[in-house]
Amino acid sequence: MAHTVFIDGEAGTTGLQIRERLAGRTDLEVVSIDPARRKDPEARRELLNGVDAVVLCLPDDAAREAVSMVSSNSVKVVDASTAHRVAADWAYGFAEMSGQREAIRASNRVSNPGCYPTGFIGLVRPLVSAGLIPADFPLTVNAVSGYSGGGKGLIGEFEAAAPPSGTDDAFRAYGFTLAHKHLPEMQAYAGLAHAPVFAPSVGRYAQGMLVEVPLQLWAMRGTPNPADLHAALAEAYEGEAFVEVASWDECQALQNERAGAAGYVAALDPQSLNDTNRMRLFVFGNAVRGQARLVAVLDNLGKGASGAAVQNLNLMLGLPEAAGL
Repeated sequence: MAHTVFIDGEAGTTGLQIRERLAGRTDLEVVSIDPARRKDPEARRELLNGVDAVVLCLPDDAAREAVSMVSSNSVKVVDASTAHRVAADWAYGFAEMSGQREAIRASNRVSNPGCYPTGFIGLVRPLVSAGLIPADFPLTVNAVSGYSGGGKGLIGEFEAAAPPSGTDDAFRAYGFTLAHKHLPEMQAYAGLAHAPVFAPSVGRYAQGMLVEVPLQLWAMRGTPNPADLHAALAEAYEGEAFVEVASWDECQALQNERAGAAGYVAALDPQSLNDTNRMRLFVFGNAVRGQARLVAVLDNLGKGASGAAVQNLNLMLGLPEAAGL
């Protein structure tokens, strides 16, 4: 018998993508509120407690309200908002993080990671765990995402024909308060003593992202070299289906393919993994200068949102982890 799933917020960007990934599956049945009772709070409460699993694709306050309405002890909840990402009684839904897959399987409450934190934590946590990056080291993370990460408002602005309702911006940096809502999970799950300096931005394309962590290796205890960093990441994700570390030979080839020119690495296309649940990690470095650049490529709507949600849903329901992905 198929498990029943209610996507609360199914009309939003993430909700639509999750529904698309679940379409055609015979082991899951997506249920929705009767249109005639769409504005009836009791109808929503009934669904939240009457299905096997709920995926919340809502703003933070609405997600908290939805959780408060779940009285059944058997309903499994995946929350795609920021509301519960560092809550002690919620499992963090990055399955490839050491020890996390079993925590997700055992939990009825899983918080889906943010898109930027997925890239940052994926790059940094294994290196902190290996002692290559000190937990108290001052880190910076630079990132660019497609405008779909900003939700309906930003999507409408970038896709409108022209100002004043739209924008002709090619690139937009933001987060200048240095208090971005992703910072708590970045610090907590990367194992850091301090939050990184986070420099996010949006480009004029719909989806896909690059997340980069530059490192001054000469300033670190033990002065690790770039090959050490790569080896630790490769070991951490060996055998994973959705997180891949580009080989050291590939990283070296990409780094040197235009030696003497501007050094552009065309292979680092933020859109290259769109519509997948994959993430690729790269390590570039200069051992002589004692510097490195760690780069993650992923789809902000895939591994950074809906893909991870489906992966977590599969784990919680005891289904094959890669089903629908």
